[in-house]
Amino acid sequence: MDFANTPSFFRSGPPPAARLAMSAVASIALLIGDSHYGLMEQAREALSLALYPVQRAVNLPAQAVRHAGDYLTSQTELKQENTELRTRQLQMSAQLSRLQTLERELNELRALNAIRAQRDDSAQIAETLYTGRDPFSYKIIIDKGDDAKLQAGQPVVDPRGLLGQVTRVQPLTAEVTLVIDKNQMVPVMIARTGERAILYGYGGGVELRYLPQSSDVKENDQVVTSGLDGLFPEGIPVAVVSKVERNPGAAFTRVSTVPLAGVQQTRYVLVLQARETRARPAEAPAIVEKKTRGGRKAAAEE
Repeated sequence: MDFANTPSFFRSGPPPAARLAMSAVASIALLIGDSHYGLMEQAREALSLALYPVQRAVNLPAQAVRHAGDYLTSQTELKQENTELRTRQLQMSAQLSRLQTLERELNELRALNAIRAQRDDSAQIAETLYTGRDPFSYKIIIDKGDDAKLQAGQPVVDPRGLLGQVTRVQPLTAEVTLVIDKNQMVPVMIARTGERAILYGYGGGVELRYLPQSSDVKENDQVVTSGLDGLFPEGIPVAVVSKVERNPGAAFTRVSTVPLAGVQQTRYVLVLQARETRARPAEAPAIVEKKTRGGRKAAAEE
């Protein structure tokens, strides 16, 4: 008997109508059983668990592409935000610097106006234009000159103290020699003791010279103008003593000082009126002794 050519039930199967009826009955039974008794819930869970690796494997390329795109987009956005933040930081730093400069200048102007209000003379506020061209001299150029009736010799101060002296006047500008210039000398006195001295500039700083060894000067003593020269008003702060050296073998005490005024950074200055000096009284007539042949006789000659 040839079993290979004999059609089996599974190869031939029932007729199509029977298949349809069996499938419909099985479907209805499964629907009723699943809806009422939950017969397929465990099967679905088991099938979902079994097919999860396949789902992950199928979705992996798409997820990889999506993650790569998100990564590249995030990197681009982060770079752009970083660039914008750096630019904003630079702008804010520049604005902060300008605000600090304006605040400092405003404080200087307020201090100068306060000093001007306390004085009886016609002090004038001026602005520093630039420094002198000679690198070995310490001079500044201000924006007032003959037009503001400035004169050579007028003292110049800032909110902290004496800055210098007007040495040259031009039609629209004036030259101010700073106290730290090597050719500048200011009659001063120690504010604590009233002892008078001369403050000399040495090209970058100031110092008190020719003070005797017995002078009562200490560190942190304030040095102010004495007003004896008739140019600088009395009592303007000039410097503070930073170091005192007493050498027993030297004739004078070496006193180092630090200028109080902003000799290198002041923008606004106050030009004071020079103090008027009185005429020096006439000296007493000189007594001249003359010799004669017969002896000596004194004669008064005017």
